Amino acid sequence: MKKRAERFKLYEYGIFAAVTAVTVIVCVCLGSVSVPVSETVSAIAGAVRGLFTGVAPPETTNASVIVAVRLPRVLAVALTGASLSLCGAAVQGLLRNPLADASNLGVSSGAAVGAVLSIAFGFSIPGLFQAGTMMSAMVFAFLSLVLILGLSYRLDYSLSTNTIILIGLIYTMFASSVTSLVVTFAGSKVQSIVFWMMGSLSGAKYRDVVVLAVSLAVFGAVIFRYARELNAFAIGEDNARNVGVNVERVKYAVLIAVSALVGVCVSIGGSIGFVGLVMPHAARMIVGPNHRRLLPAVTFSGAVFLMLADLVARTVLSPRELPIGVVTSFVGAFGFVLIFYQTRKGR
Repeated sequence: MKKRAERFKLYEYGIFAAVTAVTVIVCVCLGSVSVPVSETVSAIAGAVRGLFTGVAPPETTNASVIVAVRLPRVLAVALTGASLSLCGAAVQGLLRNPLADASNLGVSSGAAVGAVLSIAFGFSIPGLFQAGTMMSAMVFAFLSLVLILGLSYRLDYSLSTNTIILIGLIYTMFASSVTSLVVTFAGSKVQSIVFWMMGSLSGAKYRDVVVLAVSLAVFGAVIFRYARELNAFAIGEDNARNVGVNVERVKYAVLIAVSALVGVCVSIGGSIGFVGLVMPHAARMIVGPNHRRLLPAVTFSGAVFLMLADLVARTVLSPRELPIGVVTSFVGAFGFVLIFYQTRKGR
């Protein structure tokens, strides 16, 4: 059997990047009104050229739809998918549990509580659009993580993965109850909150793309920084310590980065499930379990998956649009059962 390289090769980055770029173009082209590929590429190229030259390209109806509506949405979806998938792979590697994810550890639910509170009661930061919701989601995601780790430590000083997952699941149910309670008193904002909770990036703007890109670059870099340590966790925490890994520092650094990145994604796109749970499994089938290869692969594949899910969400019942979280839950549930079955069959 041919041994896989330890790191991603340049041509592998090229292949994954090319597939992602093609998916972006396809998703921008297709919608309630389909636009030819040549016109789509021309509109995007004209917009990019205009940024550097200061000369606005000729405006047409299709070009306006592509540049102002579809492109920012597709880019935001891609960055959200990449972020959630990367977080899922990091958490699964850290806790050595293929069922672990930010969504079932309580981090996503905590971020959702913060975002819903901000939306329902109008918390905002003057001069910064959506900053109140984003800050609230990040703070609640981090506080949720602190609470989960604190309770886990009180119950099990070794912070075993099973204890963390169990406390996370209990906290997820508690956070869902709090969210439902807030919705009860949300008044006229109930409809927007409920639609947001199902996951949607239909109103994404370029400012959201910038925030997501910066967050992925900053917090994603922290996760990539510990790829080698995540490999060491695969042989157990005690063995990781024996090879020189500072287990506590790695745990806290990765979990804090995950909570911050999930908080940003939840504040912008709502609750989008199964992406971080299923995509790491799919990526492992392609590149193997080595995190130095897995993390880049899962970042690209997560972006592609969520873009295709968003394409289905806005075209399958056109002109009506489905929340993207509904599509990912359907696909993710069946996909996870298939992956689990194949894994058990292989064993």
